[in-house]
Amino acid sequence: MKSILVIGMGRFGRHLSYKMKELGNDVMIVDKDEEIIGELADDFTDAYIGDCSKEGVIRSLGVSNFDICYVTIGEDFQSSLIVTSYLKKIGAKYVVTKARTDIQAEILGKIGADEVVYPERDMAEKTAVMHNANNIFDYIELTSEYAIYELPIVEAWIGRTISEIDVRRKYNVNIIAVKNGNDLQATHLADHIFTENDTVAVIGKSEDVFRLAAKT
Repeated sequence: MKSILVIGMGRFGRHLSYKMKELGNDVMIVDKDEEIIGELADDFTDAYIGDCSKEGVIRSLGVSNFDICYVTIGEDFQSSLIVTSYLKKIGAKYVVTKARTDIQAEILGKIGADEVVYPERDMAEKTAVMHNANNIFDYIELTSEYAIYELPIVEAWIGRTISEIDVRRKYNVNIIAVKNGNDLQATHLADHIFTENDTVAVIGKSEDVFRLAAKT
């Protein structure tokens, strides 16, 4: 369990806060809008109304006690800069700040953000990849070259084992898991016999995975 501070209750900040709470973490939420905090107060024991672009407000939160401080302020980039700077100045352990552009990310890094996230860009890229080829169900980027993709199986694989179809040689990808409904198998894969409703998680380069996806 971690202690989490989330500053800014826009869509991303709310989703992040609820997910962190669902995962068992202690979450404090902060926003300068009294109405927003009023809507969320029943779900979060620690809900604070305050303008974190003011240093005194940041100091009152005891930021050094949090394992991670998230700055998820939406449209006001200047406020994100100020809040990130104050957090690092006052002693926050780890600061994650939302950005919308590479230039914003570069500036945030220079003033001390430990990590910068691009929720809109990342979702746009993921959606584009998933719809660029037929039958890609999910996508997790690992590096600029490699990613993990969830695909349906090729019909010709039904009744055959993973070792028999030899996707590594034919398509230059590796199967790392097989899923059927809510059942996930990630060990002893070589002897798995494919059934009609199986999907596979494969790791590989985009062009190789797209070539395989075209067969499904």
